[in-house]
Amino acid sequence: MAQNALEIKDVSMKFNLSKEKVDSLKEYVIKFLKRELKYNEFWALQNVSFNVKKGDRVGVLGLNGAGKSTLLKVIAGVFKPTMGEVVRHGKIVPLLELGAGFDSQYTGRENIYLYGSVLGYSKEFVKERFDEIVEFAELEEFIDVPIKNYSSGMKSRLGFSIATLIEPDILILDEVLSVGDAKFKKKSEKKIMGMFDSGVTVLFVSHSIAQVKRLCNKAIILDHGKLIAQGDIEDVAPIYIKMTE
Repeated sequence: MAQNALEIKDVSMKFNLSKEKVDSLKEYVIKFLKRELKYNEFWALQNVSFNVKKGDRVGVLGLNGAGKSTLLKVIAGVFKPTMGEVVRHGKIVPLLELGAGFDSQYTGRENIYLYGSVLGYSKEFVKERFDEIVEFAELEEFIDVPIKNYSSGMKSRLGFSIATLIEPDILILDEVLSVGDAKFKKKSEKKIMGMFDSGVTVLFVSHSIAQVKRLCNKAIILDHGKLIAQGDIEDVAPIYIKMTE
């Protein structure tokens, strides 16, 4: 019997949303000190529990605002859940906001080393794979240009190329296969499929049910922060399709 790669146990995530408009940091501090700030509680996730077996590829489905990205950030360790816990068995590489660790003043070359260190790669390792990163991102002519002059697609391509340098035990993908033009989408999907073939465990968010069915063998559905369905993709997909009609 396959072992669990992930155990999500009664996870809930609360955010405090400020009720009133605050125009400046000074005004915020004054209101905070006077205890005049009022908040609305917003539960992005409520008592979510499921396990992911090693080697499973799980599609995370739900309408906008369902809590999909919040769930992935909790699993990746970006957010600490308000309640519940996540047990991880293996190294996680989250492909969430590609290029979020870039410094806009630095060149592409400098950001490869910076982003690589953020992801836990050694300088020597990045140096060895530098040409491979640049070639895959198709940025040879722009690698010494400051990132602030890159388009969003160029930044995403570079982020994807750095983040997929190694094959983790658990891979978390949030809409990252929608970056770049049609040619790059095909190339990035092929690279991810190669990682799938090595038995990596995957959590995958996409608005394309066709893509989820093509890439995943399992799925869960979130609705307003609650888990409403889980199981084999062929059983879960029709429920989601009905929700979107």
